[in-house]
Amino acid sequence: MMGWLALFGCYVFGAIPFGLMVGKITRGIDIRDFGSGNIGASNVLRTLGPGPALLVFVLDTVKGWGAVVLCKELGLGEYWVIAGALLSVLGHTFSVFLRFKGGKGVATSLGVIIGLNPVIAAIALGIWFMVLGISRYISVASILAAISVPVQMVFWRKMNVPVAYQILAGIAALAILAKHIPNMKRLAQGVEPRIGESVDLSKEGGEGGE
Repeated sequence: MMGWLALFGCYVFGAIPFGLMVGKITRGIDIRDFGSGNIGASNVLRTLGPGPALLVFVLDTVKGWGAVVLCKELGLGEYWVIAGALLSVLGHTFSVFLRFKGGKGVATSLGVIIGLNPVIAAIALGIWFMVLGISRYISVASILAAISVPVQMVFWRKMNVPVAYQILAGIAALAILAKHIPNMKRLAQGVEPRIGESVDLSKEGGEGGE
């Protein structure tokens, strides 16, 4: 029973739309009406600036980290840990509070990897910053960082990452890729916005990225 309650808690916590809440509290707006319409930190950055974006990023990351820590602290097996981690990401991307819509799960997936293997998470975050600095595309940085995680887990044998965690990382990377299909289409068309391009709050429903 404890395990099932933990999984339920992982999903509900993951489903909390922090981006939406921060938009409402700080500027009285629905973040979904601006930029890309996404509730994640990158759209908050374009719409509200770095402070609110950092807050949303941290809170969304804690969702994934908290799910892993909760399941581990309860002494649940690795497959329960995987289930809790997946449910936290699914909660974020398919939130019951947003009619089963949500964000792209990048920050929440990062939180999961921090809980499972902080070293691999740090390398993935470093890749994210490096690619962002070169390309100035948040979407490209997110995609490449997500792909790097299962690759690291498979080929960095000294880390001795359980196969179950490798499978989880692969599923998360595929989910993030699927969520970024619109971004990849915009990249191909040359209309994907770069970081630093702000959103005009007098206009709703604009085209955006992440």
